[in-house]
Amino acid sequence: MPSHDALLLLSFGGPEGPDDVLPFLRNVTRGRNVPDERLAAVAEHYHRFGGVSPINGQCRALKAAIEADFAAHGVDLPVYWGNRNWTPYLADTLREMAADGVRRAAAFVTSAYSCYSCCRQYLDDIDRARAEVPGAPEIDKLRVYCGHPGFVEPFVEGARAALAELPAGARLVFTAHSVPLDQPGRQRYAAELAAVARTVVERAAPGAPWDLVYQSRSGPPAQPWLEPDVLDHLGKLHAAGTPAVAVVPIGFVSDHMEVKYDLDVEAAELAARLGLAFRRVPTPGTHPRFVALARELLAEPPGVPRSVPGTLPPRPDSCSPGCCRRTS
Repeated sequence: MPSHDALLLLSFGGPEGPDDVLPFLRNVTRGRNVPDERLAAVAEHYHRFGGVSPINGQCRALKAAIEADFAAHGVDLPVYWGNRNWTPYLADTLREMAADGVRRAAAFVTSAYSCYSCCRQYLDDIDRARAEVPGAPEIDKLRVYCGHPGFVEPFVEGARAALAELPAGARLVFTAHSVPLDQPGRQRYAAELAAVARTVVERAAPGAPWDLVYQSRSGPPAQPWLEPDVLDHLGKLHAAGTPAVAVVPIGFVSDHMEVKYDLDVEAAELAARLGLAFRRVPTPGTHPRFVALARELLAEPPGVPRSVPGTLPPRPDSCSPGCCRRTS
């Protein structure tokens, strides 16, 4: 990969006040014909937390932590931050970078896996934003990193701690954002999730029972998405006599709204009603191993396929032009 003169932290974005919520949700669902009544229902998740998503604050904390890590290790690169769906918008960040004289930056995306919504959509967003900005810097997205120890080890640590707090017979339940079955790259996404889950079990609790489930689906009921749903699964585990669960959100980089509401509210409340002991493992957030990941990815030699846990074949360190593209 060519040398870079900046790092771009690229994330999803989220509302930072009640008036932001519906405009933000319309940005997220643009072109998908999601009715306003559905958006209003989702908006209540945000209003429960004062209309503020945690994600922007988490990005500010991660940016500051990366800057401190760079300084401690002699990496002389400025760190910028841009979002797909809310301020600071990516195109505005690219304007700032261009004005500062940045010519080529590496993008560290707050999404660890393959598939259209996890990877290709960010590449498309970069292309659109660059087209809006005269003199925009070249942007190289750093590779998919779900198999990197800097991503996996915080989950191992958290799963081990959660199981230590739960009664004997606890089960590990790994969760990730569901995607439609027709989404490009869906098979690789599911395989990567299963591989990461197996790796966490092997390192945190060899032989422990575990499952991979999904959450936060948002499409029409008739559209098939990855299943089982986490809430349905918790009910089935309780009916089968499982006494306790440690929920491990391996699909997520930080504790944003779909973790705080869908797991810490909905799943936790369901577990309490069922009498199912429940712990939710933290996401990597600003864990030191995850903070160091950006620097470690920057230092990797280009053109070398990277390993993924389990039995998946090594993955190229960059995407082909047609990788995970939608055809319609």
